[in-house]
Amino acid sequence: MRAPHADPSPTRTSLWTVQLAAGLHGVEEKLPCREPVNRNIFRMSYRDRRKYRIDELPRDLHEALEYFEKDDVIKDALGEHLTERFLEAKREEVTQYNLQVSRWEIDSYLGRY
Repeated sequence: MRAPHADPSPTRTSLWTVQLAAGLHGVEEKLPCREPVNRNIFRMSYRDRRKYRIDELPRDLHEALEYFEKDDVIKDALGEHLTERFLEAKREEVTQYNLQVSRWEIDSYLGRY
């Protein structure tokens, strides 16, 4: 049965589940903890962020979903059913977003062509 009105957003419980699974994975695999960075990372140069091994966040939802699909720790924590429903809902969100024409696009292109 499909419930299109159901909100596929993560609940606090699923967020805690993912955080705990990631932490447990780090402990089990004896992954090293990085030193804290007590600086404003948004004001750091690209070179400084690389020095501290600070990765960039995904640029958009599509890229975030690509990372999500490759992360077995998160997918295992959520389970196959929740993972598939979440990906399905968010892919549809990306599709709907990409169908929208922004005010900037209208202002920039409509009069030119």
